[in-house]
Amino acid sequence: MNFSPVRINLLKNFTSLSAIQFSNYLFPLITLPYLVRVLGPERYGLINFAAAFVAYFTTLTDYGFNLTAPREISINRNNKEKLSEIFSSVLTIKFVLFVLSSILLFIVVNSFLRFSEFKEIYYLSFIVVGGQILYPVWFFQGIEDMKYLSFITITLRGISVALIFSLIKTPNDILLLVSINSFTYVMMGIIGILIIILKFKIRYRIPSLPTLKYHFIDGGQIFISTVAINLYTSTNTFLLGLFANDTVVGYFSAADKIRIAVQSFFSILSQTVYPHLALKFKSSFEDGIAIVKKLVLYAGSFSFLFCLLILIFAGEIIHLLLGYQYEQSIIVLRIISFLPFLILLSNIYGIQTMLNIGYKKEFTIIITLAAVINLIISLIIVPIYFEIGTAFSVLITEFFVTSSMIIFLWKKGKIVV
Repeated sequence: MNFSPVRINLLKNFTSLSAIQFSNYLFPLITLPYLVRVLGPERYGLINFAAAFVAYFTTLTDYGFNLTAPREISINRNNKEKLSEIFSSVLTIKFVLFVLSSILLFIVVNSFLRFSEFKEIYYLSFIVVGGQILYPVWFFQGIEDMKYLSFITITLRGISVALIFSLIKTPNDILLLVSINSFTYVMMGIIGILIIILKFKIRYRIPSLPTLKYHFIDGGQIFISTVAINLYTSTNTFLLGLFANDTVVGYFSAADKIRIAVQSFFSILSQTVYPHLALKFKSSFEDGIAIVKKLVLYAGSFSFLFCLLILIFAGEIIHLLLGYQYEQSIIVLRIISFLPFLILLSNIYGIQTMLNIGYKKEFTIIITLAAVINLIISLIIVPIYFEIGTAFSVLITEFFVTSSMIIFLWKKGKIVV
């Protein structure tokens, strides 16, 4: 059987992205059974509450570039001058937003007891934001050459896992754990930037104000969308931490980590296909939609079956991975078991389709409405039902997002359901 160069390249990038997602999601899953037992629900809940808080700053500094930059890089992949311009502009805007984020973090942590009591945790967790700014997955994704970044990521993640098993022995080692996680991101980012400069000969040049303005505006709508998405992802853990103690946050976060690990495989597929679909839709709408339909049929079917297994065997999964002290996580996992399926569909119909065929505004409206719905539901039921309420809030919100995108595209005649 002969494969075209395009298919071979997609396969290579899928493999490389698989390695990256394996290290980002499955390596933490390897340490999950160990950490939840060593730290206990309370300490485990604290570091996840801190991570949810810091995620706001990650969203701010990403500024939608993880979606807009790969598209720009992909379209201009043969123009070194243009690549340097995009590279320089993205890093400059990210750095300015990082400075702003640092100021906001300092104000919040020193103004509220909920944060100042464990300020070292929040400061160390914030280092991840600096690492994420440098981590240039958007560049390698755009040029569809992920092998370098995958090698860096899986190597450093492997080292961090070894350090966790070697050094984290008691709940008092929580600061050391956060430090290992944070500085791993920083090292991945630094090495990734060096490869771009040394291997691909991309140079940083101080961008002009018009150039910065163009890229800032280009990422604006996507940024609004990512903020809205963050409002019904990280905000759920964050709100739970405001209404409940760290132990309850631990019950929800532990179950959610399992969901995220399952979802990671389908995220690999989405990230691999996105730059390719951008080019397909640009040249032929019909070819792009044909790929979308195949994704829904094959990836959707596999995802549905996998989620069904999680629902059925939730108790066994929790006991095996987390232990019997996380008995309250079973019901949470059952409630959110079909989130990977729903999120896969919303990714295909939203990010892969709506954004690529020019429905940025409509995409943003759907996501913003979802954030509002999620916030209202959470404020009503989370103070009463805690982790159970949080799980239902996420499920209802994701169902709204997916169904809204499908209905919108169907009414526009862009898909056949």
